[in-house]
Amino acid sequence: MSDNSQILKISGNRLEIEIASPGTFYSGSRFDWTGFVTGVTLDGKHTFCAPESLIPGEGSGGFGFCNEFGIHTPIGYDEANPGEKFHKIGTGLLTRPDESNYFFFDKYEVTPNPIKIDCSTDCVSFEVEPVECKGYAYRMTKKVCVDQNRMIIKYRLENIGPKTIHSEEYCHNFISIDNNPTCSDYVLRFPYSAEAEETPDVLTVKGNEITWNRQPQEDFYIVPGGFKPVKNHFWELVHKPSGVGVREISNFVVQKMAVWGKGHVISPEVFIDVHVEPGQTQCWERIYEFFIV
Repeated sequence: MSDNSQILKISGNRLEIEIASPGTFYSGSRFDWTGFVTGVTLDGKHTFCAPESLIPGEGSGGFGFCNEFGIHTPIGYDEANPGEKFHKIGTGLLTRPDESNYFFFDKYEVTPNPIKIDCSTDCVSFEVEPVECKGYAYRMTKKVCVDQNRMIIKYRLENIGPKTIHSEEYCHNFISIDNNPTCSDYVLRFPYSAEAEETPDVLTVKGNEITWNRQPQEDFYIVPGGFKPVKNHFWELVHKPSGVGVREISNFVVQKMAVWGKGHVISPEVFIDVHVEPGQTQCWERIYEFFIV
């Protein structure tokens, strides 16, 4: 498949996955342009990807399974003067507009990363080539692969600059199972108590489960208070009437867990601390299992 294809498609015996070619479907300054998954279909009929907003032009352009580096700490921002560039890993070099603090939702001018793409029937590999800025430089390889009912996303971040890379990464996971609205039909489970210090009144938290009392009219956000960085951390979202669900398994030390959503989308978010010394490499992977109970 050629590098300039708008949509890169991979498949297995149960899953079909669509991935946007970098800079086509999404060209904003927030999310990683590589491995931007816009479509997942299980057994030829069950779908999972939703937009961040149903209103065109609203939000930051998120869709499906897309990740972000540096939501709080993009590398080099504090060292950049207004008008100078800084790294947003996987996105490119962004331009700092003024003296204000970095805010992920703002729109920044983007100079895209050079990216090499290698595609097979069941795996796509993206390699972000190094660009030096403010003493930071990295090479990142991300692979999105299919195995049975699993989508596996593998990350390899190599620090080839003289400065330490310290940031964070998470996948936003904009999910709606078969386009069903957020309501009491869904249950979200964790391997620990989901009780939180603050629980929006649209939610009910009982033990390790979060459910919805009604369809939300506004954004909701919750941080499960019983979070523990357990081995093989997971969350599981199930649409109860159909039994269709998705589970994310993390084989890394999880920094924190949060859940955001609206009336049409649910987004469990698993964060990892990214810390790579010069000359070192950090690797991790996210495993998504799509299933029918």
